Amino acid sequence: MLEEEPAAAAGELTPHSGPSSLPHSAAFWCPRLAFWGGSGIMYQSPARSLCSALSTLCCAPCTTTSSSLLLLRSPVPVKRALSPPALLGSSFSASPRCGCCHQGASAGQCSAAVGPGVASSRAACSMGNSTSRLYSALAKTLNSSAASQHREYLEQSDSEQLDPIDPKALLQECQAVLQKRPPRLQRDFVDLRADSTSTRRPIRVMQWNILAQALGEGKDNFVQCPMEALKWEERKCLILEEILAYQPDILCLQEVDHFFDTFQPLLSRLGYQCTFFPKPWSPCLDVEHNNGPDGCALFFLKDRFTLINSVNIRLTAMKLKTNQVAIAQTLRCSETGKLFCIAVTHLKARTGWERFRSAQGCDLLQNLKNITQGAEIPLIICGDFNAEPTEEVYKEFSNSSLNLNSAYKLLSADGQSEPPYTSWKIRPSGECRHTLDYIWYSQHALNVNSALGLLTEEQIGPNRLPSFNYPSDHLSLVCDFSFNQDPDRLL
Repeated sequence: MLEEEPAAAAGELTPHSGPSSLPHSAAFWCPRLAFWGGSGIMYQSPARSLCSALSTLCCAPCTTTSSSLLLLRSPVPVKRALSPPALLGSSFSASPRCGCCHQGASAGQCSAAVGPGVASSRAACSMGNSTSRLYSALAKTLNSSAASQHREYLEQSDSEQLDPIDPKALLQECQAVLQKRPPRLQRDFVDLRADSTSTRRPIRVMQWNILAQALGEGKDNFVQCPMEALKWEERKCLILEEILAYQPDILCLQEVDHFFDTFQPLLSRLGYQCTFFPKPWSPCLDVEHNNGPDGCALFFLKDRFTLINSVNIRLTAMKLKTNQVAIAQTLRCSETGKLFCIAVTHLKARTGWERFRSAQGCDLLQNLKNITQGAEIPLIICGDFNAEPTEEVYKEFSNSSLNLNSAYKLLSADGQSEPPYTSWKIRPSGECRHTLDYIWYSQHALNVNSALGLLTEEQIGPNRLPSFNYPSDHLSLVCDFSFNQDPDRLL
């Protein structure tokens, strides 16, 4: 999102701001009242800096003890068939659900259920103001000096686990909800293997900025996209359908503002371990009836990988902490026993912030050098970098001592050119077509077996993205990786 981004909100850096313009946590209290996610609690809110507490609260991955499901990558039919919704309703139905007990509850049955005065606003708001642990934790943080006391609101206990679900059944339910929409757009994988003799199962990685619901409806000004196409009740099914169609082993998402009420409850039941790290001053919080802050989320299949280490990184620029974040996790592959690091990030948007993004990229690279012990551990980095290949931050990653390459360059004829676009939208200022999203990988240690082709201009259509066909203004990127048998030779 390089052009025509919404104006910087309170507490956010501007291109000319320095240390003196940063908010001081002791004095950064906003006098306005804020209502959070249908929790039924009204309180005096430090509108944006309070989200810094969430960065502390969300440090641990969400875990589940339910048995993992092996997602077999069989072809997924594009035609949508009608089936009665059950799984979708069990995780985020229209009726209020209790964020404390993860069971359906009517108002008054639980202290966190919505109150009578909230029912009408819940029905009117298409963003899905569902109760979650996030809002309970945030409300309690206001009355406590120790945010760490409330970590239990972001973690599940064994008694709260839900049964595993069949991905095919969930896909059918999504398709039933979407039956009045156009069919899912067909994309094909491009085989990039130099040697096709390997019998080992590849590691499929999916990168996607899914578009925060609050930003899509409240800030991003997609002038050619009907508001009806952005309804969360259907758009979430388009997002889930895309994920289920490609069945990634590792999923990296940006602009996630429905983690606790949608993605974590469902994907954990599909066998994923789930981690979320919100932006400290998320712009979603400026949107009325928002669903909480957006951030980065990382998911991996627990039957394929073991978590060795997880680090949440708040990126710095010129020694200042910024509003952008990253998650880096070291995993062990169950089949090969090999370690590798997967990271997800979302750098600063807007034209005029090129030096800022460059500084954030340098900080992320330094963190990853430490985590990977200077390229000893193979690395995959997924992200919306908000930067074209001509920007300095792109060059920093290309020339890094970590020996990184951009996977989607391999789709070009010469293997050296990025796709012409990964994001295509129309805003009041005009049409915006950019290459902003990347999957970087350690080219000495990993091979790209295949990559998912991009949508064509004809498929995207004249109104561009998002649309009734596609839920985000960014295209998903999907790659299959395998370990190089002799990584040291190429380092």
